[in-house]
Amino acid sequence: MKKALGIDLGDARVGIAVSDDLGMLAHPVETITVRTTPPLDRILKLAADLNASTIVVGMPRNMDGSHGPAAEKARAFIESLRAKTSRTVVAWDERLTTVSASRALHEAGRNTRQQKSLIDQVAAQIILQGWLDATACD
Repeated sequence: MKKALGIDLGDARVGIAVSDDLGMLAHPVETITVRTTPPLDRILKLAADLNASTIVVGMPRNMDGSHGPAAEKARAFIESLRAKTSRTVVAWDERLTTVSASRALHEAGRNTRQQKSLIDQVAAQIILQGWLDATACD
């Protein structure tokens, strides 16, 4: 299996994770600060540098499964990615990933208020791990 990137989109920061060579485990990579780095360009560079064949982008959904304004932003971003790469770009449900990331960091003894950029990476890791687990049988 080829590597995949996981993306947790945000207005201020974008978390990035990558799968291992076997496509079994997701690992945090970095957090892109949107004000200083164009996320689209950085994601495409990381995908090339890490030899990722798939980019998995978190799709925000309301708890009832419906899509809100954040989902529309994610859709537009996904379409921009697809227009600039031949890699597979997948939308993946990201409900409660930031909450799960905050909880995991807190349980690990990390101060989540001081670790906002790390939360974004862990959220990307959770998004990617969910996709990896769901596609393991494919």
